[in-house]
Amino acid sequence: MLPLGAEEEASTLRTVLTACVLALALCAAPARAQPFPAKPVKVIVTFTVGGAADLTARLIGERLGELWKQQVLVENRIGAGGRIGVEAVHRSPPDGYTLLLFSNTHVINQVLYKDQGFDLLKDFTPLGLTTSTPMVLAANPRVPTKSLKEFTELLRSQPGKVDYTTCGVATAHHFAMELYKHATKTYAVHIPHRGCSPAVADTVGGQIDYVVASLAAVLPFARQGKLRVLGLTSDKRSPTAPDYPTFRESGLPELKDFAVENYYGFMAPGGTPKQVAAKMEADIRQVLSVPEFVSRLSNAGLDLFQYSPAQMMELVRSDMDKFSRAITLADIKPE
Repeated sequence: MLPLGAEEEASTLRTVLTACVLALALCAAPARAQPFPAKPVKVIVTFTVGGAADLTARLIGERLGELWKQQVLVENRIGAGGRIGVEAVHRSPPDGYTLLLFSNTHVINQVLYKDQGFDLLKDFTPLGLTTSTPMVLAANPRVPTKSLKEFTELLRSQPGKVDYTTCGVATAHHFAMELYKHATKTYAVHIPHRGCSPAVADTVGGQIDYVVASLAAVLPFARQGKLRVLGLTSDKRSPTAPDYPTFRESGLPELKDFAVENYYGFMAPGGTPKQVAAKMEADIRQVLSVPEFVSRLSNAGLDLFQYSPAQMMELVRSDMDKFSRAITLADIKPE
């Protein structure tokens, strides 16, 4: 038996040792990770407020915010044809808290600019495509042209004498028209604008006869009879405006496989944890599965264009090849 003082010392030592063991066990236990997202998520949009890309980010971001119980903040970071915003996402921590509202404009930049400092195929994590806004060829009603076939015949009979405008040099609209001209072996003079809205406005006003622009920009004027839609460049008719035919439906055999889409989706920086990327992909898919939300997209001039990350990157690779051909054919130079 220990002396009274020694027994107290032993008891105290056992208490201290027990506390140390518990402390070490707690330190060794893995910290429980907070479920994603644990703070607001930012979406960088490389286009101005109010356009199809901006609407896609805000409408889907609002629903994701409700699902996540966290804010989804949209930041419009424009400049250098969108490259500034893409670079900002590329340099962000790969934790899922900074996303890119992706567009095929970024695909065009990838093939047009060789020194961007990043690669869409290697340096980003795709989360899937979500929406599209079809591109259309439309005419001022004062001209007699009523179909794409008649427009093509006009170009063949008057090569170089017909002008058309688009939303800008090296835009998807410009590339679509260059691919059309190559397929039909026709020529028309391109007069670019800085944005779809001014291009459409000048066509409505009669300063120019033909415009290739986004359906969302054209549709209000077409419904008022101020523009005549000749055809959509997309693979299929738009659910938003199902009465308008596609280029494929023109009856011209050289256009039977023609399709140039104008689409939007989401990307995260490369290296984003797989479980975080998988959650975001699944949650975006869940948002797009609600019919009422799809109707809301349609009312905003957006069509559902849902592609998985793998399908998304397959389309990106295909469009890189397609746009590379257009650059060579039209000798398009970076601005």
